[in-house]
Amino acid sequence: MSTPYPFTAVVGQSDLRLALLLNAVSPAVGGVLVRGEKGTAKSTAVRALSALLPQVDVVPGCRFSCAPGAPDPACPDGPHDPGPGAARPARMVELPVGASEDRLVGALDIERALAEGVKAFEPGLLADAHRGILYVDEVNLLHDHLIDLLLDAAAMGASYVEREGVSVRHAARFLLVGTMNPEEGELRPQLLDRFGLTVEVAASREPAQRVEVVRRRLAYEDDPAGFASRWADDEREVRARVVAARALLPKVVLGDTSLLRIAATCAGFEVDGMRADIVMARTATALAAWAGRTEVRKEDVRQAALLALPHRRRRNPFDAPGLDEDKLDEILDRFPDDEPEPDPEPEPRGPDDEGDGPDDGPDGGGQRPPQDGAPDQAAEAPPAEPEPEPRPGTDSPEPARAGAPADSPADSPASGAPEQAPVRAAEPFRTKVLSVPGLGEGAAGRRSRARTAHGRTTGSQRPRGQLTKLHLAATVQAAAPHQKARGRSGRGLVVRKDDLRQATREGREGNLVLFLVDASGSMAARQRMGAVKGAVLSLLLDAYQRRDKVGLITFRGRTAELALPPTSSVDAAAARLEQLPTGGRTPLAAGLLKAHEVLRIERLRDPSRRPLLVVVTDGRATSADALGGDPRELSGRSARMLAAQGLTSVVVDCETGPVRLGLAGALAADLGGPAVTLDGLRADSLAGLVKNVRTASDSSRRAA
Repeated sequence: MSTPYPFTAVVGQSDLRLALLLNAVSPAVGGVLVRGEKGTAKSTAVRALSALLPQVDVVPGCRFSCAPGAPDPACPDGPHDPGPGAARPARMVELPVGASEDRLVGALDIERALAEGVKAFEPGLLADAHRGILYVDEVNLLHDHLIDLLLDAAAMGASYVEREGVSVRHAARFLLVGTMNPEEGELRPQLLDRFGLTVEVAASREPAQRVEVVRRRLAYEDDPAGFASRWADDEREVRARVVAARALLPKVVLGDTSLLRIAATCAGFEVDGMRADIVMARTATALAAWAGRTEVRKEDVRQAALLALPHRRRRNPFDAPGLDEDKLDEILDRFPDDEPEPDPEPEPRGPDDEGDGPDDGPDGGGQRPPQDGAPDQAAEAPPAEPEPEPRPGTDSPEPARAGAPADSPADSPASGAPEQAPVRAAEPFRTKVLSVPGLGEGAAGRRSRARTAHGRTTGSQRPRGQLTKLHLAATVQAAAPHQKARGRSGRGLVVRKDDLRQATREGREGNLVLFLVDASGSMAARQRMGAVKGAVLSLLLDAYQRRDKVGLITFRGRTAELALPPTSSVDAAAARLEQLPTGGRTPLAAGLLKAHEVLRIERLRDPSRRPLLVVVTDGRATSADALGGDPRELSGRSARMLAAQGLTSVVVDCETGPVRLGLAGALAADLGGPAVTLDGLRADSLAGLVKNVRTASDSSRRAA
């Protein structure tokens, strides 16, 4: 086993270390979610935490880590006889993103269960993590069905395995720690709320601290054992402090004033549910014990709020986590202490805050987690003045300049002359689902029909590889005719491997939703572009809820640009959309060809994920300089090429005003999909659109 990197040798990241240590002191806090960019020691710090946890006493030979003094009465290895326990280090179990359901919850030997009638159960990772740490790296990329199992186990403290009439239950209480890069997608709100604390981490911008990070890492890689021995004294000191804080924890008093501060803070920030209040109370108590005190103070409540509330205040996936600290202080000051508190002594907030290393500096010690995106920090943009609609057949809302050539360099995005500043998006609204017709086999999601590991059973087949979902009736039917030939004499059914049948199930999959957005001058009227961005933002929110990957292509001037390669991060797409400038001519054909190129590459990377193209435009095509030829003819040919490949598409018609050319409808016909207006995207006026998508797509395939 390789020597782990010492926890106390992590440079900086004091808030991350504090949150982890508070959970070591009080596992009831509920775990930690660590959010931040790659390369910020998230995984290193989490993996090092297990060395600081006290040892646990377990029943010898129990695969489910039962405590000798209070064994689980339903333990599959029980009942346990009274006796002394065996001490072992607390485990840290890692759940890989690609793990199977059987690996997480355990697996049953189906052949023995059918033939012998016994519960032959092999424990999974949830059993291994009982009374320890369950660590999920890149937790935001975990499959939905595994997240559901985690939610159930975290809520009930037990894991239930139900397979074809065979039931197993065992205790599963663990400290849940997850790390994630927000650029790769956000977590479901249900799982987000299960994490007690959250911490935002970022790489230091101080050269001296970055130098120390490199120095320590190189020293560790050259001699892991020698490096760990140099930090052994610091590790023992922090481990002893964790043990002392655990012993002090039951003696800490959470007074009425502190409870009022906690309740008022959660109410003031409009946090849903009561879990935040409970987590704040436990965190404030753990902070007092960590500081060696027996009473909770105002600064403990403040710190607890900064760790426990930011991720619970998000109303949609585009909200940045954070708290208004001025508002927090105002709420806390409403409840003065009954008597003045003594001046607080300098409290060590982390294992290296004693001034013995280069990482003791401006970010030392758990003052507060880094916050970004506080609601009051962004200045409200002034309301945009309405601009005139473009003249029919043109791309500019302003009169053409006398003497300017039809395609002057001023029309190029590089020149910047006609470019307008980004416009704020209108309020998003609820949309109805746009789905891809047919039956796919992509990643689990909530958009289109697909064969999945979960869902309703639709049939059976011979297993391809390892059996995961037994179809009992089909298995019995396959084995029954051969019982006499196999010499069956007892009650058990003689089942062989060839008899086993895999259940086929139908559920929902996530798709690749590729947005192709017209950012030319014909879309530049501010009122229209705000509505367009609001519509795309609404579709992005829908894609987030349905577990899709999204991509964003924009076209204006002379070319099309891949503004965001396909990703699971809907947040990133929303940020690129908000910064989108407009102006210039309309290279519609270039945009369609760019979409073809992106989809071709994605088909090679992920062939099972089916695409849905959403074209947001008024249908004008006025530029084909990069391709040559008539712009409208080229755009029509490009659209028909995409339709011939069986691509499902929807055109969002952005044309407004009394004079309408109907060009978006013609584009939709070439693409073989429906056209819908901006108003028609709303859920209350979108009835029948899914049917139209399927009908148009089927018609285009028959025509092809």
